[in-house]
Amino acid sequence: MDQLLVLLTGMLTAVMISINGSLTASVGMYPSAVMIHLVGVCFSLMLCLWKRERIFVRRNVPLWSYLGGAIGVLTLLFNNYSFAYLSMTGIVALALFGQCVSSNIIDSFGLFGMTKRPMSKAAWTGMLLSCVGIAIMLSGSGVTSLLPTLLSLCAGITIVLSRTVNSKLAATTGAMTGSFFNHLIGLPFCILLLLIMPKETMDLSSFQPWMLLGGAFGVTTVFLQNITVSKVAGLRLTMLSFVGQIFTGIALDLMTGKASSPQLFYGSLVVGIGLLAGMAMEWKEERSQVSVTKIG
Repeated sequence: MDQLLVLLTGMLTAVMISINGSLTASVGMYPSAVMIHLVGVCFSLMLCLWKRERIFVRRNVPLWSYLGGAIGVLTLLFNNYSFAYLSMTGIVALALFGQCVSSNIIDSFGLFGMTKRPMSKAAWTGMLLSCVGIAIMLSGSGVTSLLPTLLSLCAGITIVLSRTVNSKLAATTGAMTGSFFNHLIGLPFCILLLLIMPKETMDLSSFQPWMLLGGAFGVTTVFLQNITVSKVAGLRLTMLSFVGQIFTGIALDLMTGKASSPQLFYGSLVVGIGLLAGMAMEWKEERSQVSVTKIG
């Protein structure tokens, strides 16, 4: 069930990115970031009040557990810079690689209070196949500039850090309250970016009210991540979320008539095969261990 929720999170993330992209094209990157976070704060607050969750109470949690939203703003900055130099395929592949590496490190050493899960042979096999898929995605993607490449890798790392830190807070506050704080903490950082960054050209004639739904989708994805992060190994969570996100993205491209990179499709397919192979091998190993235990 938890793994299905991770797939659903990836699918909702793709829809959210599409909606937020439309809003960004209309009002600009930084104004849209402020609007997305503002809608997210209001939407999550309404849900918290509806569920009668106690939000602003004193809790015995480290201050760093409130920083998930601020780390998420770093992801926005890294991607904004990279968009001007790299193709979408390159950004997706590099971010995925950054997520794989950081998830593996957090799992292997049990960082941030997460359950320690050393990588098994099955997980290594799945990761190696997934790296082949990432290489396919990078082929012909125009990744030549060093700084944008490094920032795209960092974007993958900050994605993992943000969801891990926020899940630590959610373990104490609850999943929805954790989503509320994620957007609330990120909002002033987005406002600061809006004030200090160069002004952007707006095309308000293309604005539609449904473009504000990205904030609500953002609350939902953070809420689902808060539920699943502590229950699913970080590397598997990354891969499952990616599979749900990328194939939903390809479906959206087909529905809207946008061209999709062949490297992105075939590379994603290999990543999915790697994920399934690793999961199948882990399932076989678990069955073998159960059989040995029963015999013993």
